[in-house]
Amino acid sequence: MHHQTNKGSPHVDQSGKASMVDVSSKEDSKRTAVASCRVLLGRQAFDLVASNRIAKGDVLTVARIAGIHGAKQTSNLIPLCHNIGLTHVDVVLTLNEKDCSVEIQGEAATVGKTGVEMEAMTAVAVAGLTVYDMCKAATKDIRIMDVRLEGKTGGKSGGWMRKLSTMSDDDDGA
Repeated sequence: MHHQTNKGSPHVDQSGKASMVDVSSKEDSKRTAVASCRVLLGRQAFDLVASNRIAKGDVLTVARIAGIHGAKQTSNLIPLCHNIGLTHVDVVLTLNEKDCSVEIQGEAATVGKTGVEMEAMTAVAVAGLTVYDMCKAATKDIRIMDVRLEGKTGGKSGGWMRKLSTMSDDDDGA
């Protein structure tokens, strides 16, 4: 198998091998990231979660704790991520009756030399997987959707915020 070398990528060394970026020369700065995802449950599982009748227990609380734990494990899961000291992690899960989903938002922060985008995205992905795990006895037709970065602050490149979509599920064409 041929691997194309990308000389401009900081994750590829001079021989074309993947490597962890050396951040030792970077300045420490406060860095934050917010990520999100949605878990489409379907009516039956949604109603069970909403009424806290899932056999395994309180889905939203367990998934929140799992997401926080997931953020702290990011460098163990993603091979080229740095092991960084997180100063803050939060995961918020909100039930959306309109589409029978759980909306998940995760936030991570640090003061350091590298960003926390992967920690925020890992938090929401692990929380979403936990929702699936806890609800799978009720239905297997669950979809974890749209794991994505919503915004970041800090570092040399500064801030970034996702642009609002011109089309959304709520768009009525008006």
